[in-house]
Amino acid sequence: MALIMHAGANNKNVYKSLIAAEYVGVEIKMDENFQMGVSNKTPEFLKMNPIGKVPVLETPEGGIFESNAIARYVAHLKPGNSLFGSTPIEYGQIEQWIDFATLELDASMRGWAIPRFGYANYIKPVEESYIAATKRGLGALNTYLASHTYLVGDGVTLADIILTCNLVMGFKFLLTKSFTSEFPHVERYFWTLVNQPKFSKIIGEVVQTEAVIPLPSAKKPEEKPKPEPKKEVKKEEAPKPKPEAAPEEEEAPKPKAKNPLDLLPPSPMVLDDWKRLYSNTKTNFREVAIKGFWDMYDPEGYSLWFCNYKYNDENTVSFVTMNKVGGFLQRMDLARKYAFGKMLIIGNEPPFKVKGLWLFRGTEIPKFVMDECYDMELYEWTKVDLSDEAQKERVNQMIEDFEPFEGEALLDAKCFK
Repeated sequence: MALIMHAGANNKNVYKSLIAAEYVGVEIKMDENFQMGVSNKTPEFLKMNPIGKVPVLETPEGGIFESNAIARYVAHLKPGNSLFGSTPIEYGQIEQWIDFATLELDASMRGWAIPRFGYANYIKPVEESYIAATKRGLGALNTYLASHTYLVGDGVTLADIILTCNLVMGFKFLLTKSFTSEFPHVERYFWTLVNQPKFSKIIGEVVQTEAVIPLPSAKKPEEKPKPEPKKEVKKEEAPKPKPEAAPEEEEAPKPKAKNPLDLLPPSPMVLDDWKRLYSNTKTNFREVAIKGFWDMYDPEGYSLWFCNYKYNDENTVSFVTMNKVGGFLQRMDLARKYAFGKMLIIGNEPPFKVKGLWLFRGTEIPKFVMDECYDMELYEWTKVDLSDEAQKERVNQMIEDFEPFEGEALLDAKCFK
């Protein structure tokens, strides 16, 4: 049975199927004439994958696209192999880890890498959210691998193949040794797998990057040679005409109006002092930062607000939810001088809950923030009642990323400062 892979050979998504083929004893031939941008636009290719993406596996029964689907197909070609486990629970756990490898790790690392490869605009807060998501995924994986050699059972399964291939891109371009040293069990697992004979035959040698791939530098336009200065030829000056009555001068531009918050009476609370205390407190957070916050807090010059996302039922994918919150914080940049915020993404499984705490200058949410940041209307806002000790304790827990928060684990916590 002839199986032909249409894609470039050096593609981690192609590796998945080729390694699976090694384990089940199936031959896949690469399309040696494949040329991205040309071959994937032909009618024959588009019949197999209408959106023109790679890889695509051509089989006698038709084409298959999406790399995980291709790998699953290949793994099923020879009954009785161990790539899908030996029991229904093992099969379910293998599928679980395939989804984890795709949604929690691959999506986060792709989001981090794409702007650095020049395929998207670089936005620092967005990159930071992808890095945080990558760390979150690797941390969960590291905890699991502390007591497991493989993801499921006692040998290599399709989950190990797909996860390892996804990590290859990270180790080659993003995940430096200083980054991965926080996850020693992931390191052990990765280097064990990529050095397995059937893996190394397809992937080759993997060298861990020494630095994150740099952002593409903007090319400077070539400087045109400056023309030689022309020799000045003195001309006799014509008699100057008598000046006519000067037209009325244009009105000078009016100075930009001050933000109304700048006109409020001075407050004994200096927001930058609080932000500095928050950032610099590494130990005894309750005794130092939280106590310092309440010592500084001025209820006449500032106000505290809880916010709850109105559409938590839509938060079904972790990295999409984290990106949503990251985008909100990016758009809140207009209020950086006047606000401090904490956003918590709560839950171990979907739908994830998004809740926040915000400190604003003034006794109400600033109008310019409500008017200019459209995300504000996606949340329900409730002013903190400082006479309620339970609400004050909730403020403390949100500031310090207390876990479990309201009985649930934290998926992520983001700070606006």
